[in-house]
Amino acid sequence: MTYFSQHPRLLMLSTKMAAVQRPRAAKQQSETGLLMSVIRTLSASEDFEQREVEKQRLEKAFKECDSKLDKLVKENYDDLTATVNHFSTISTSIHTCRDRMQAVRQNLKSCKSLLRCKRDELRKLWIEGIEHKQILSLLQQIENVKQTPEKLDEYMAKKHYLHATELLVSAVASLEGTLSGVEALRDVRAELQNKKEQMHEVLIEELHRHLYIRSTAQVNKPLRRQGSIKGTANRDVSPSPARKLLQQVLAEGIASTPGSKGHKRGHSRSRSLDYMSPGVASGDDDPAQVQENMEGDPEADSVQFMSVLVESLSILQKIPETVEAIKSRMEKEMTLIVHRTTSQVLDNAEQRGETATQQNQPRLLLELFELLFEKFRCVAQAHDAVLMFLQRISNSASHGQAEFELYGREDVWSRIQAVLQLVLNDYLDVKNTASASQNQGPSAYTDAAVDISTYFTKKRHQKVKKYPLFKFEMSSHAISMNNYLREQKRKKGGLGEPDLLENGTEVQYVCEPGAKNITVIFNTLQRFVKEIEVTLQYSSGARCQLHDFLTEYIKTIFLGQVHMDVNKNIQQASRGAEALKLLTDAQTMKTMGLQRPLLQSTITVERCLAELRELMYALPAYSDHFLSMICKMLQDYRDMCQSAYRGVVQRGSEEQRIISATWAKDEDISRLLRSLPNWQNLENRRARKDDEVENPEAVRARNTKESDLLTNNLGDSLIPKYEVLQDVNDLRVLANLHESLEWFAGRIRSFNSTLPLASPGMGLSPASSDSSPSDLQPVSPATLASLTSLAREFQDLAETCLLVLHLEVRVHCFFFLLPMAKQSNYSGNLESTDPDPLVVKLNKDLSSIEESLTTSLNTHKFRYIFEGLGHQMSSILVNSTQYFNRISHSGIKKMCRNIFALQQNLTNITMSREVDLDHARQYYETLYMTVEEILNSLVEQGVHFTELEYVNALNLLQRSTPGTDAKAHAARLWRLKEIMAQKVGNQNAEMTEI
Repeated sequence: MTYFSQHPRLLMLSTKMAAVQRPRAAKQQSETGLLMSVIRTLSASEDFEQREVEKQRLEKAFKECDSKLDKLVKENYDDLTATVNHFSTISTSIHTCRDRMQAVRQNLKSCKSLLRCKRDELRKLWIEGIEHKQILSLLQQIENVKQTPEKLDEYMAKKHYLHATELLVSAVASLEGTLSGVEALRDVRAELQNKKEQMHEVLIEELHRHLYIRSTAQVNKPLRRQGSIKGTANRDVSPSPARKLLQQVLAEGIASTPGSKGHKRGHSRSRSLDYMSPGVASGDDDPAQVQENMEGDPEADSVQFMSVLVESLSILQKIPETVEAIKSRMEKEMTLIVHRTTSQVLDNAEQRGETATQQNQPRLLLELFELLFEKFRCVAQAHDAVLMFLQRISNSASHGQAEFELYGREDVWSRIQAVLQLVLNDYLDVKNTASASQNQGPSAYTDAAVDISTYFTKKRHQKVKKYPLFKFEMSSHAISMNNYLREQKRKKGGLGEPDLLENGTEVQYVCEPGAKNITVIFNTLQRFVKEIEVTLQYSSGARCQLHDFLTEYIKTIFLGQVHMDVNKNIQQASRGAEALKLLTDAQTMKTMGLQRPLLQSTITVERCLAELRELMYALPAYSDHFLSMICKMLQDYRDMCQSAYRGVVQRGSEEQRIISATWAKDEDISRLLRSLPNWQNLENRRARKDDEVENPEAVRARNTKESDLLTNNLGDSLIPKYEVLQDVNDLRVLANLHESLEWFAGRIRSFNSTLPLASPGMGLSPASSDSSPSDLQPVSPATLASLTSLAREFQDLAETCLLVLHLEVRVHCFFFLLPMAKQSNYSGNLESTDPDPLVVKLNKDLSSIEESLTTSLNTHKFRYIFEGLGHQMSSILVNSTQYFNRISHSGIKKMCRNIFALQQNLTNITMSREVDLDHARQYYETLYMTVEEILNSLVEQGVHFTELEYVNALNLLQRSTPGTDAKAHAARLWRLKEIMAQKVGNQNAEMTEI
């Protein structure tokens, strides 16, 4: 302090710096502490120089601070001036208000004192005012009541039901309250009370009209499908505009506020109503207001109009009656929707130029159900909206409603399902189908879950249960009048039943009722069932009643009916001895694109297979059932075909078997025959499907091995009659059986290729909840293997029939040509120029076979049967020389004529020259020469026949020339052997050089 007292300017500088820095003291406490530290240093320091240094530093800081302060004051001068002026204005206004309040207080005190002086007079005037006001109010009420009927009719005509209801209720309340003693209003009172009793019936009718007619009004146009009936599984039906509006209301909800009882309503008339989900109490204290459209069409917004109707019924205290009316009329109204939709579908079909009797009946039925489903969705949405309105009224205590029990969403969908079940009962003809199934007795097919492999195992013989042969319940006397009229109308070509509705109109049908109608609508029904279960939030494993109805109908009625129909068709096609002779007609062949006629039984079974395949795709959840039916049907038909085949090739005892059938049945021989070149050529032609003409040398090379094989096995002994199929009709049956079974095996393989195969780790379930109703269930590898095995068995039997035909034609050649060599005489002077009778019989036999097989077999198969037959005949004729005792020149000439007759006939059959028979003719012409001439020609001209053939020729010439020395003959044979060995050696050497 001593230092600052001695230097007052320094003290003032410190004070000014502190004042300048004080506003920033809170932010710059560190700088203020530094300044105080400097002041303490100056006060406590005794060194003069140090003080001078600190003094100069402080003076410098003072100057900087002073300049900054002046600058800030200069910059904020205007703001400071404005602040001071505003403060002055506010202060002046406060003083003025204070003075006025004092004046008002004084005036009130003066009025109080004056009123106390005239209290009685004022009270009398006030009472008279109240009385006059009440009189005016009564007069106004009377006037309003008198105008009520006219206004009510006006509101009702414009369908402003909320205003009409409030007007009516308030008028009746006035007449029964303050105006109850006015006798002049007695007629008006009676009229309004009567209208009040009738009002709720009008409102209920309007509510039902919007629930069932207006809500479905937009679903009028026929729904477009993106494909055929089979392709409707993935079709997406867009919701109607009315349904979109309902979905928007139900999704978003409407905020509302609770209304008061005595609320005065203006022209826009609003009343408290809370929109909420059915069965959920609303805890919102801000519900929306129901507003009635007084300017436009009040029915334009159907949801809003229904809320007005419900609110009006609430005002009338008729909510319990409304709920009961809705519940009691629900099924009837939905039934009327069905009849209106049926008329709509028929009208649309008529506009398109279609009739219910055409083949598009199932399409009309599908269209009907799609429209019904869409309409029922709209009805359910409308009921959800009404339930919201009713639930809000039920939870509100402001309306004074009596307690009532609401219906729920489950009740609506239950009625929808009940109506759909009635419709399905009619269109599926459940009553008649079930009666027919019972009359037929239990089906052999009972359980769909049976393992398919059980059909391929031996079964015990079960005792057949006895059933009554007939019942009188289906007789003409037992049929009701409606059923009788229905039958009469169907005979006249109509489809509708003459049942009448309550309004007297006739019940119409879009198609003929029948069990197979389920195949058209099943996938659509399944999707709708799934939609119901999702909507009602069924727990896992729980099913709706419509699903149970469909499942019960299909398992107990439809599957049995299908199995019965399949058995009936197959039995009719395979009944009697003529089953294997009945072929398809020309029209059927043209329709199916067949080149050769097939057995009618095969066509019937294939049609049954196609029907079951269509049923698998139409009812994919039951594909296992239909696969079981298919396997059972194919097994039965396979057994029938095998039995028919055995009936042709196996007659009499086991020892008397047909040679060709025995060879074809033997696995080793059959495998050998199928490994021969001619069979391989048949397979190649079947794959290429061409009919090119081949080189005769190639044909000879292909059939040489088979001819040698047959000659070695059948050329030694005569063939008995019972070992040959002499009836050409039997060969025709085998040909038809071959073509039919081969075609049928291809159809089975084609069917197998369309089946989805289940992976080894995939579990097979009747119907997956995640899969689409139209998805075909995967087939187990075992089932597919069973079907493939059946196709292979049909193919094997077809190939066996073809092998039998191929061998049988050659056996016929042995049967006729061998006796000619062993039993006929060709050593004498034969003057006849006709061929041998056996040759004539063979030619006739071959011509009959050719005529029979031409129309039964395809060209390449016919060629397989007759190709190489000339080589076989040549081999038989050449090999037969060993069985002639003697032969003369005339005998040789006759043999040449026999060969020419055979060649000519065979050429007519194959339409190609049989050069192999030229070989046989040249061989017999060689017999004109002597033994020496033959040996010389062999040396000079080369080898034309085998060594064995030359040996047989020399032996025949030796037998035909009596007195020939045996030793000389042996020498000639030895010379023949040497010549043949030399020729073969030369040929081998030439081949080696080449």
